[in-house]
Amino acid sequence: MTPEEELAQRRGALRALLAKPLLTAEDDAEALVLVRRHLTELREWLSRETGWRLTVDSGAARLFKGVADTSDATHPARGKAGEPYGRRRYVLFCLALAVLERADAQTTLGRLAEEVLSAAAEPELDFHFTLDSRVERADLVTVVRTLLGWGVLRRVSGDEEAYLTSTGDVLYDVRRPVLAALLTGTRGPSTITTGSFEERLAELTAEPVPDTDDLRNQALRRRLTRRLLEDPVIYFADLDEAERVYLTSQRHAITRRIVEATGLVAEVRAEGIAMVDPDDELTDVRMPEQRTDGHVTLLVAEHLASRGASSMDDLRAFVRQAARDHVSFWRKGVTEPGAEDERLATALGKLTALRLVHVTEDAAVGLPAIARYALDEPVIKGQ
Repeated sequence: MTPEEELAQRRGALRALLAKPLLTAEDDAEALVLVRRHLTELREWLSRETGWRLTVDSGAARLFKGVADTSDATHPARGKAGEPYGRRRYVLFCLALAVLERADAQTTLGRLAEEVLSAAAEPELDFHFTLDSRVERADLVTVVRTLLGWGVLRRVSGDEEAYLTSTGDVLYDVRRPVLAALLTGTRGPSTITTGSFEERLAELTAEPVPDTDDLRNQALRRRLTRRLLEDPVIYFADLDEAERVYLTSQRHAITRRIVEATGLVAEVRAEGIAMVDPDDELTDVRMPEQRTDGHVTLLVAEHLASRGASSMDDLRAFVRQAARDHVSFWRKGVTEPGAEDERLATALGKLTALRLVHVTEDAAVGLPAIARYALDEPVIKGQ
């Protein structure tokens, strides 16, 4: 194998881990083979540049990625149809994991539901959940399907739709090695006794404070590399003084190492840095996209790129007019009263997640990177 082929394989393995930090033999066989083949080099690079830990066995590979910003809510877990998780689903997800930790090698959806219902009744949770409504049962099924997608559960027989309609049950294998590899915190949750949710989350993700210049520089490099790999764009204005000074002086070295390892392309501007993926694989929010929501998002981006900022009333009016202009191409119902609210919310949600827009209660402000979606007046050249 040539050095170029070796490099391409290592890049493919690292990109697979960045896109899906939990790879299983059943669902990601080819990627898992690559990770195991280049395990030594991958571990060394990840440990040196990010501080992330990589564990691999015959059945799975787990990249324990840290969280750059625990207050960022722009990339929620999503159900099968793309709908974001709400509080109830997140609580059910945690309860399901706790129940599965004590479960037998096999369980059914009905038994899991009963044990989750019992766990939800604990008074200190301040959480009300029953199985009386289809909506609540559907939330539990969404959680189970997420666990199926992650490889925590393996469906043996049955179908979740039968459970929803009370006509049947589902049998699952519980895959304990995958279940045990889910938590990514730097501390065990049971060791944290701090009061508020924010304080507990901070304790769960806290890292040791470096006490020498070399260790402080290492921590800065790792933190900035993580953010360049995880965030769509880093703005210098969002960094603290130490991060800003370090990234300004070391940006070429940091971005070069990322480019070599991943194949991403560094886009460095006066306002910040973005690592762009030419293959459009390492993202959970794509732009531009096809269909109605993708077109609305692109039009809103162009609108804000040209204006810089816009009130919500102005944006609603803009989306209403766009719906009339494109009614023959967009999905049905886009011109109905109030339809613009949902379209606009979806568009701003994507633009916020991509760090292109900052949304306040009554306005949306374009961030520097949105300038790439600005349009100049067309110029027709003569012969």
